[in-house]
Amino acid sequence: MLDNQELRLRPPRNRVESRAIGWWTLQSSLFALPLPLVFGVLYLTIGPARFVFGPLFLAALVPGLLYMGVMPIWRYRVHRWEMTDEAVYAASGWLWQRWRVVPLSRVQTVDMLRGPLQQMFRLSGITVTSASSSGAVKIKGLDHGTATELVEQLTRSTQAVPGDAT
Repeated sequence: MLDNQELRLRPPRNRVESRAIGWWTLQSSLFALPLPLVFGVLYLTIGPARFVFGPLFLAALVPGLLYMGVMPIWRYRVHRWEMTDEAVYAASGWLWQRWRVVPLSRVQTVDMLRGPLQQMFRLSGITVTSASSSGAVKIKGLDHGTATELVEQLTRSTQAVPGDAT
């Protein structure tokens, strides 16, 4: 029988790679900057309409810069992961935070993904698909070497654990 110490739920121990902050900042800039850039160009090129495009530029730029400045650091503080002999743990999100635990006996597939921006930052993400209606567990922002080792370890461990995912 497990004692209370082993049953206590706790957040995953491992942080994602600190380079993920840069990756998330670049991602957020691709979302936050196009509209203020358009308003800025219109402000500079259409003189009679500057009274409209100046405030629109600021109204779009300020929230975008706040998003770019806050979201990546906040996500970095929240995102964690861990693999034990029994389960994979992942905490993610920033406004809506999610904590998932997948027993190794329920793991069906393990995938690794590296998009172009992740490759620039030498990062990878893994997806652990389980026999759950809640969907897959995603761990994003891992160092590529760490992600490769984790995928290999998960593959070995899930083969060694009798599964109930059918």
